[in-house]
Amino acid sequence: MIHTTAATLTPAQALRLALALSLGAAVSLGITRFSYGLLLPPMRADLGWSYTLAGGMNTANAAGYLLGALMTPGLMRRFGPVRLLVGGAVWASLFMVASGFFTSAPALLLQRLLAGLASAWVFVAGGLLAARLGALQPSRSGFLLGLYYGGTGLGITLSALLVPAVLQAASSQPHGWAWAWWALALASFIATAVLALAMRALPAEARAHVPSPSVDAAPHSSTPVRRFGWALAGYTLFGAGYIGYMTFVIALLREQGARPADITVFYALLGVACVASSRLWAGLLDRFRGGGPQAVLNALLGVATMLPVLSPSWPVAMASGLLFGAVFLSVVASTTALVRHNLPAAQWATGISAFTIAFALGQIVGPTVTGWISDGEGGLARGLVASAITLWAGALLASRQKALAGS
Repeated sequence: MIHTTAATLTPAQALRLALALSLGAAVSLGITRFSYGLLLPPMRADLGWSYTLAGGMNTANAAGYLLGALMTPGLMRRFGPVRLLVGGAVWASLFMVASGFFTSAPALLLQRLLAGLASAWVFVAGGLLAARLGALQPSRSGFLLGLYYGGTGLGITLSALLVPAVLQAASSQPHGWAWAWWALALASFIATAVLALAMRALPAEARAHVPSPSVDAAPHSSTPVRRFGWALAGYTLFGAGYIGYMTFVIALLREQGARPADITVFYALLGVACVASSRLWAGLLDRFRGGGPQAVLNALLGVATMLPVLSPSWPVAMASGLLFGAVFLSVVASTTALVRHNLPAAQWATGISAFTIAFALGQIVGPTVTGWISDGEGGLARGLVASAITLWAGALLASRQKALAGS
């Protein structure tokens, strides 16, 4: 087998590798996390959950994600980003399988936590590999990064096509939603196998182990936290706000009378818009070195979150899903671009991990708080209003982030 090097990497090869990497994002977020929005209504009805407990399932997932993010830098130094990426995808798929075997809330909370832990390994390692791949093709780095994060949309679209069909086929079975977990796990295993094969062609420069912190680097080890404060604060609120929408919007649409076929179309188009966003915002991510892109995208997400609250009409709901899908993963990509623009390559892993931790902290709070608000007067609509306000506050904070001096 002939290994690709940075010198021989062609644009077509870089594109294929970015698409393969995007399968990691599809498994770690698109399937492992966001498919739950489709499963929440039947699981809640079957198991008698409140919205607070239903939201708590994604809070557990986010708590696991935080633990995984904290572990990731050390694991990447020990095993390398490629092994962590593929190994994490295997574990995430296994925990998806396990979720179909339990009905008690504590057991399901544990499964969601473990799946979140493994998905963080996948997502952070994949983000680092995508950033390195982009560095080998500087003129297309924003597009390649966006393509990786847009892979989440592939997982969302697959979930939208798979889950309703499986739920309908298993409707006569006790706890029929379990079959949807198993079908999603099978899809994750297939994606993981393709990812593992493709990573054999990744250039050595991209797949290298993360170096251990040196004495010389120690004075700068807190740079991402200390100097990216506004962006990290805005990203925390993004995590809290966007996850409220992704957890509960399907339940809101069902309350408003959406049919199963409508839900499939809505979620599938949201996923397609995620994939398209890699091209839509690539120029913005390449051009601006501060928090401006994150601020603009957060503000747009707030608008998308409010649309189904302001009107129950189906065209408005579709506009909400398309706008949300076209924007939310680019907020994630904007933080990787911010790190890449402002830090030396040796600190990219630390910087990406810092933003991943901020992201996870927001996601821990968001689902349970949104669910608690939704259990009160005003229901799910009031919960999404709170999510929109959180996103707009995040936009305001991110707008204060400047490019780092000397970057």
